[in-house]
Parts: sequence; structure tokens; C-alpha cells
Amino acid sequence: MSPLDVNWDLPAGKAYDWFVAAPLSILLIIVSGLLFRWFVCRSIDRLVSRASKGAVPGVIANSKAGEFLDGLKQGSHQRREQRAQTMGSLLKSVATGVILAIVIVMVLSQLGANIAPIIASAGIFGLAFGFGAQNLVKDFLSGIFMILEDQYGVGDTVDLGEATGTVEAVGLRVTRLRDVNGTVWYVRNGEILRVGNQSQNWARTVLDVTVSYDADLDRVQEILQDVATSTYEDPRFHDVIIEQPEVWGVERFDKDGVVVRVVLKTAPAQQWLVARAMRQRIKAEFDRAGIRMPTTFPVATTITDEEPTP
Repeated sequence: MSPLDVNWDLPAGKAYDWFVAAPLSILLIIVSGLLFRWFVCRSIDRLVSRASKGAVPGVIANSKAGEFLDGLKQGSHQRREQRAQTMGSLLKSVATGVILAIVIVMVLSQLGANIAPIIASAGIFGLAFGFGAQNLVKDFLSGIFMILEDQYGVGDTVDLGEATGTVEAVGLRVTRLRDVNGTVWYVRNGEILRVGNQSQNWARTVLDVTVSYDADLDRVQEILQDVATSTYEDPRFHDVIIEQPEVWGVERFDKDGVVVRVVLKTAPAQQWLVARAMRQRIKAEFDRAGIRMPTTFPVATTITDEEPTP
């Protein structure tokens, strides 16, 4: 019974209880629920605001490309802010649902309904839901942590194990990506055990160029350095290649020739563009210099985003 209920036996007392005390109690519950929801949402907004102002990870702190870093920091800030707002929206929805359910149960109690079966049913439903939707809960929790940790976002090129491609949508349950052949893959977040992000912060083009054993390796490395430097200085690649290219030298000996490695640090997801341009320019320069490539073993190109050991 509500504290405002008047337990009179007279008809006037019952009328007061139904038309005054009960409505006031229900109004008080609704107003309290709205105020509590406002307080919770306000707290979530403050948390989101603080999270969106976090520092940019120091993984690129040593980069020499100042202009690129400025743009990257700005993009990282925008992405971090979007991620924080997504989590804030999710938390607000969950909080609103929980508060609404509590208010409805309390209002029913004021109307004289027996809420014990409702509470018992909710407990049984929650238990059944927990057993029957373990994979669903796993997917949701994995999606939440993926968004919080910024493992990948829309537009990133990622390797999720069974599927590799460009991310088109990131949800709390599934991630949608499209591979190079145009196939759309739907991957449950709970089934993702590892993520290889080829578009985060920066990438690297690694070209393994095979030349014949009779080639002058010093001349080959000089040409590779000149080609890489000219590509780096090309205005079309000003915002694409972000550091001075390097020729790491002889990588290994294959049965068909000597493998020489050249590397270029690029903007995210631009390593393939740089690789195609480099292959074309290297072939043209080798032809002019009379350097022969093995006819049975084409130029081997490896693209990686990890920090290889020189």
C-alpha cells in the first residue's frame, strides 16, 4: 500500500484512495523515474564527453610526417568521438529500458496488481534467456568491446580469419565486410578470434623484387632507391607516402634469382596503390638499365602492415 493510501471503510475513503492517493502515488513514481533517468543520462553524457577527449595512441609518435600526423590526429579524434557517442547511445537505451520496466512494475503494484508472479516470471525468463541466448550475449559483449577498443571501423581493410575485406558496417552483433571480389561477408562478433587491421594509423608497402644472379646488386639497389624516392617526391603521392623510402637490401636467394627488398611507409589503406605504382616504375627503369628479371619467376610482392625486422 502507498503511504498516501487512506484505509477508510467508508465509501468516501475508498473514493479518496482510488481517485487521489493512488494517482498521486503513480505520478510520484513516474516523476521519480523520469528524474532518475535524467540523472543517469546526464552521467552517461559526461562519461562520453570525457572519453571523447582521450589522448591519441602513441603508436605513431615517432613519425616524421608532421602534416600527415595532424590530419591523422584529427581523424582519430573524430573516430574516437563517434565511438564514444555510439556507446553512450547504447548505454542510454539500456538504462531507459531498465528504468521503464521498474516504473511499470511499481505502477501495477499501486493499482493493486499482484507483482509477485511478474517478478518470478522475470527471473525465470532471465534464466531461460541466459541459457538459450548464450551466443547472442557473447556476440553483443564482443561487439561492445570491439567498439570500445576501436579494433576496426567502417572503411577499414581487415583480416578476420575466414573473411578479409573492407568493413561496411559494424554492429553490436555482426560485422559486415566486402572482399575484393565484391562478396559481402557477415561475421558474428562472438566468432572473431583475431583482427588484422590493415588501415589503422599507417601501413607499409613491402616489395620483394627478384633479379637474375648476373645482375649488379649495387646498381639494382641504387635504381630501387631512386625509383622509391622519385615516387615519394611525386606530388600525387604527397599525402600517400609519409616517410622517406628505404631499400633494405638483399632479402634472400631463390632458385630463380636474388630477392631485393624495398619498403615505403604509407597512409592507411594506400599500400596497394603505392605497390602498383612502384612495380610499373621499377619495370620501366630496369628495362632502361638492361637489368633482367627471371622469366619463370615474376616479381614477388608482399604487403604487410606489421613492423618487419630489417
